[in-house]
Amino acid sequence: MLINLIVLGLYFAILFGIGIAASRRIKNMDDYYAGGKSLGYWMVAFSARATGESGWLLIGLTAMGALAGVSAYWVVVGEVLGVAVSWFFMAKPFKRLTDKYDSLTVPDFLESHFKAKGHTLRMVAALCLASFVVIYVSAQIDITGKAFETFLNLNYFTGAIIGFLIVVAYIFIGGFLAVVWSDFFQGLLMFVGLLALPVVAYFAWDQHAELFSRLENIDPNLVNIWGGNEDPWMQTAKMLGFAFIGLGFLGSPQVYARFISVKNTAEINKGRWVAIVFTLISDAAAVSIGLLARALFTDTGMDPEAALGMSGEDTLMVLLKDTFPAVIIAIYIAIILSAIMSTIDSLLVVASSAIVRDLYQKVFHPEIGNDKLTRMSSYITLAMALLALAVAMLVAINVPGRTVFWFTIFGWSGIAATFCPMIIYALFWKKFNQSGALACMISGFLAVPFFKFYVQELDGIGPYFRELDVMGPAFVVSFIIGGAVSLMMAKKHKIAEIPEEQN
Repeated sequence: MLINLIVLGLYFAILFGIGIAASRRIKNMDDYYAGGKSLGYWMVAFSARATGESGWLLIGLTAMGALAGVSAYWVVVGEVLGVAVSWFFMAKPFKRLTDKYDSLTVPDFLESHFKAKGHTLRMVAALCLASFVVIYVSAQIDITGKAFETFLNLNYFTGAIIGFLIVVAYIFIGGFLAVVWSDFFQGLLMFVGLLALPVVAYFAWDQHAELFSRLENIDPNLVNIWGGNEDPWMQTAKMLGFAFIGLGFLGSPQVYARFISVKNTAEINKGRWVAIVFTLISDAAAVSIGLLARALFTDTGMDPEAALGMSGEDTLMVLLKDTFPAVIIAIYIAIILSAIMSTIDSLLVVASSAIVRDLYQKVFHPEIGNDKLTRMSSYITLAMALLALAVAMLVAINVPGRTVFWFTIFGWSGIAATFCPMIIYALFWKKFNQSGALACMISGFLAVPFFKFYVQELDGIGPYFRELDVMGPAFVVSFIIGGAVSLMMAKKHKIAEIPEEQN
């Protein structure tokens, strides 16, 4: 325990140092919410990936690898494709337009892009974003509590509050710049840690050559890339449900805020391979950790939860204890917290920008200058964080059987279905207009709870949609409705600008 506390104390001290250093660079709202639009590709790539992965990568995806087997690699396929499409085809046109409009936030971009009359588009975007960000942040706080409980034997609620206080402190001090700098540091920790564990554990195991035969003896479905379900439609739904997680990288505001902050499009060209390699290695390593733990610590016919915890969420810790000494385990605890906090900090800054910049300043008090709002931004960030903490505590009390993987994916899906189809249309379709954008956001926002709490409970089709989950269906609904409304309302709106491709 003493070693753990020393290592964590050092880790937290580095985060606070980053926050203090960043605070000296904060002079106005551009700095607080977009880092002065001067960041290089290493910072942006690592920050975007650390933000996009979150605590579900180390606890949720390792557990999914242990329970689902090699079919969990479909998550890797989906995420790599999503990141590649985002960086290769979407990032540069988005950056050019946001620079032209002098946008600091995604709602800024939308209002300028569609030459919106009034603030309806901005208000809907800001409110939708703030709502699902609170849910997503609460999922990360929930993971924080579970991490402290599992790794440090602290009470769940105590751990959740400690993690919450730490991350809020350095955001409060340093804003977006502190978030990006800390994400770079934390992203490096995540990458190295995820790469090292499965490699060391595999070669330390005397019978590592028998990995797949041992998995097959435990359950033949564990080595079936298609999942092994006798119903081909159920099998397809499960595969797509895993792969569709990657759709969230095609326009989610907390990720695309990094493209607003990057120095120029040349940095995007350099950063895209960094982002893709990070995603491929870290995600594949997380699934591989689950496979190794399942082979090592469960026998034929044994319930994996008996060895690997509820829904497999102790998978990482079980393998760590078998592979590394206490001091290395303490470093891994810091890595797990890095994955969690790198997402919480980004989301809170995005939510704060939606309230302060997009609602308070742009809608209600346009006469107030950016400089005067910087301090207010800090307090709104704190208020949003407290709301997310309250939600996390309520969920923990009332939903004891929840899993890290699907709780996090619900929040991720909500943000993605609300914003990603709209961003894709805005960048590539000239006939897409303000009415279509509103339809995209509202339909995507409502489709997520509709599929989660209604369709998945239906007899007959419900089980298929449980395997498919909410991301794909809600994304499709938003895409179709947004496109249809744009065509119907085309005569009322001007054609949007689509930037020409430039190298």
